[in-house]
Amino acid sequence: MGKINLIPTEKIIERLRYENPWWVNKSIPEMYSSMAKRLYFNLFYPYVIEKNIRRALVLMGPRRVGKTVMLFHSIQELLAENINPQKIFFIGIDNPIYVHLSLEDILNLCKQSLHLENLNHCYIFFDEIQYLKDWERHLKVLVDSYPETKFIVSGSAAAALKWHSTESGAGRFTDFMLPPLTFQEYIHLKKMNHLIYDGHISYGDNQIPYCLTHDIKTLNKEFVHYLNFGGYPEVVLSEKIQSDMGRYVKNDIVDKVLLRDLPSLYGIKDVQELNRFFTYLAYNTGNEFSYETMSKESSIQKDTLKKYLEYLEAAFLIKVLNKVDINAKRLKRITSFKVYLTNSSLRTALFSPINETDTEMGNMVETVVLSQWMHREKLDLTYARWKEGRSEGEVDLVLVDDRKFKPVWGVEIKWSNRYFDKPKELKSLINFCKSNNIQKALVTSIDQSGLKHIEDLAFSFLPVSVYSYNIGNITLKMKNAT
Repeated sequence: MGKINLIPTEKIIERLRYENPWWVNKSIPEMYSSMAKRLYFNLFYPYVIEKNIRRALVLMGPRRVGKTVMLFHSIQELLAENINPQKIFFIGIDNPIYVHLSLEDILNLCKQSLHLENLNHCYIFFDEIQYLKDWERHLKVLVDSYPETKFIVSGSAAAALKWHSTESGAGRFTDFMLPPLTFQEYIHLKKMNHLIYDGHISYGDNQIPYCLTHDIKTLNKEFVHYLNFGGYPEVVLSEKIQSDMGRYVKNDIVDKVLLRDLPSLYGIKDVQELNRFFTYLAYNTGNEFSYETMSKESSIQKDTLKKYLEYLEAAFLIKVLNKVDINAKRLKRITSFKVYLTNSSLRTALFSPINETDTEMGNMVETVVLSQWMHREKLDLTYARWKEGRSEGEVDLVLVDDRKFKPVWGVEIKWSNRYFDKPKELKSLINFCKSNNIQKALVTSIDQSGLKHIEDLAFSFLPVSVYSYNIGNITLKMKNAT
């Protein structure tokens, strides 16, 4: 076998110049500068310019949520702040041209291409870092070797990033998680903020500041559109992609993660089996499963199922929700649980868009609500389900205070106005509140809102689109405040 021809240095330097047009023209490519910034940008950018702590910044998140765009927007901001354009480097590690190079080699070529003596006060962006084997070890060495340089990297093979950065990058990396687009960001990207105004809602005896809408009909129309197409910034802004959602999302997100990222990280042998299993979960998003039924329906062994669930959750494709009983106690043996897609538009991509009268709408609405909550780290949401004697019931979302083992709140997620007119029919929620001494709860509807008193309980009704908008809005405010 002959010697492998390595790519000539001039070619690689040519590529670097192509990837960094601001070295010459002082601006980022138009395709990025014309895109609206995500609302999460204002949280991310302070970490980019943070110089006091010697750490690399690791931007993590599922595929296609806008990580690369976020890096370019950061570069745009640095240029606007008059940082020398020749001190800003962007390198897409997924390009095969860099395949035989270490990060250090690439940095030397950057220096060479601009005739720099050192990299002091440079900002270096590595996109798609997971394509480099043992990236976290390489990056740690760079952080130690170049104390005057800021490293910002992005990566989407989530599981690897999550695990490795905790083990070997301890104290060297700052992690920033970019989740799928919230409904609030979707409204912002579509420039429809005029639908929203600041108001109040009644929750028990309290008046709580809350974003409300002048036009629930239009907001609901956008909500259904978001539910089908909304998790990915590019999809939201492109009708062309929406018309061929299957190809775009499936090829790019599902296939790359299921057929490439996960198998290579975890040594999964039967890639088709994993793919089939994910499709089965996606179709049934929001349903309760047990290992028994799952194993029977998918004919996959229980141990393998547990692993697959773990992998898919680590790759930000699904969220597993565990169960509590009527007294909000966790069950010792986990036999059943619910599984949700982290992004409802994944289901659209695999099957087809749904409309507001479809039977799947209930589960899809729950999936959307849960995906808004996923932006809050360390929030341990559960659902309640019980069967005791004659009493059985379920409450969709319950937050349990882990120190007191008491539920903080319960929410019943409905795509229906029926219970606004007949709140007494919410028997499960009534029983749950009474068993746990909770005086108030929230119930969603299609377009009805107001406070209903049932015996000594107060149920606040809200359109589910308004509720979803507010989860995102409140989360962002909390993050901005810390």
